Order: sequence, then C-alpha cells, then structure tokens
Amino acid sequence: MQDNTKGALLMMGSMAGFTFNDTMVKLTGGEVPLFQLVFLRGVLASFGIYLIARYLGAVRLTLPRRDWALVLIRSAAEIAATVFFLSALFRMPLANVTAVLQILPLSVALGAALIFREQVGWRRWLAIAVGFCGMLLIVRPGPEGFSTATLYALITVVCATIRDLATRRMSSAVPSMMVSLCAALSVTIFAGLASLPGGWAPVSAQNALYILGAAGFILGAYLCSVMVMRVGDVSFTAPFRYTGLIWALILGYLIWGDWPTPLTLLGAGIVVSMGLYTLFRENRLARKNLAHRLR
Repeated sequence: MQDNTKGALLMMGSMAGFTFNDTMVKLTGGEVPLFQLVFLRGVLASFGIYLIARYLGAVRLTLPRRDWALVLIRSAAEIAATVFFLSALFRMPLANVTAVLQILPLSVALGAALIFREQVGWRRWLAIAVGFCGMLLIVRPGPEGFSTATLYALITVVCATIRDLATRRMSSAVPSMMVSLCAALSVTIFAGLASLPGGWAPVSAQNALYILGAAGFILGAYLCSVMVMRVGDVSFTAPFRYTGLIWALILGYLIWGDWPTPLTLLGAGIVVSMGLYTLFRENRLARKNLAHRLR
C-alpha cells in the first residue's frame, strides 16, 4: 500500500475515532454530570496516551521554557474547548456542532495572519470571508441572537483556534504525543477538581460502557493522528480531516434521526470547500518556499 493511501486511511480513522467518541459521550444523554464524565473518560484516555507516548519515547520533561509556556497555553485552551464543545454537543445535533468546527482551518489561518503577521494573499482572505459566511448559514442567528448552544459551539472554535495557533509556534523539540499527553492530563485534572463541588452521580452500566467506548475511540484517534504524520504527504492527507463531518451526518441520522436542513448543508459545503482551498494554498506556498530555500 502506498504511503499516501496509508496516510489517507489513518486520517479518516482519526476523524472517525473523534466522531465516535463524541457519539458515545452524547449517548450518555446528560445523565452523568459533565465534569464527572470528562474526568472518567480522561483517566482512561490519559493512561492509554501515556503508554503510547512512553513506547514512542515521547515523554520529555526537559523542554525549552518557551515551549513549556506554549504547552500550558495550549492545555488551557484545550480545557476550555472541551468544556464548551461538550456543552454544545448535549444541546445540538451531532452533525451541526461538527459542521461549525469545520471552520477551524480558516479561523487558524485568520489568527496566524492577525497575530503572527503571516503572509496571506487576497485569495485566502476571500476564502476566509466566504467560509465565515458559510458558517453563518450553519448557525443562522435569529432576531433574538444566537442560542446558548450556538454560542458554546462558537466559543469552542475560538478556544480551538488558540490551541492550534499555540501548537504551530512550538519547536520541533516537542513530540506530538507529549503535547497530547499534557492536554489530556490537564483536561482530566481540571474536570476532577471541577466535579468536586457538585458531587458525583451514580453511573449506570450502560453509561459506563459509553464512557469506556469514548475513551477507547479518543485513544485510537490520537494514535492515528500521530501515525498519519509519519506516512504520506501532508498536502494529500490533510483534506481527509473533513471526513469527520460525513461520520457525524451518518451517526446523527442513524442514532437520533437528525438530518441538517438544506441551508445548514449548504453552509457546511461552503465551509469545507473554502477550508480545502486554504489547505491547498498553504501547502502550495510551503512547497514554493522550500524550493526557494533549496536553490
């Protein structure tokens, strides 16, 4: 099997893992308090991620101070993104909240241009603008403004953008599994502390299986996301990240009977197409810059 094919399959596996994790969490139906659920899932997932990181030799505590600062920023953003995402997930159809998150490549490109002064041509500015218009078709604020669930989803995008921007500024001395381990431990510790004031609720056998399944899927997703960086060209494998939306559409329809409205599907299509174009332009510019440096 060619490396690009392996990379595409691993990327699709990673996206499937994250989406099935979301499905397992949503299936608990809010019967388990949010922070208790995140803590239980996090303990299982963190242990698995630690074992993988240890096996790969990626557990490194002697990182440059600047990288540790970025790891802390990223972990804090991951905590906020997890809390707001799950809060939105319990209030919105799976496909809708997943569709909102497809704006991430565009929001990261926007953040990199505004904060890091990265070069962005007029084509990518146009793609970002059109993509955000597509997102408005998904969330469709009415006369009374955004709903609580929509606000949670949009805050998730902001937090995830900060997370990804921090990741982009880390040096190559930071292994990706070390970053994942720090994020998982941070979310787990925060959720454990936040769960104490409200007390814990009993967990049924069915919900325990859902939480166990969620931990297994998120662990598999992280493993695939690491493996995909080792095979294939990023320019070829990156677009397959959007297969997560396909999984969300299928699972949302089969389990809950949810199907987005035509306007939501149109908005999602616009966001995905603009995201793909942005990825294409970034990869093209990266290859061009590499060619100039090699001359």
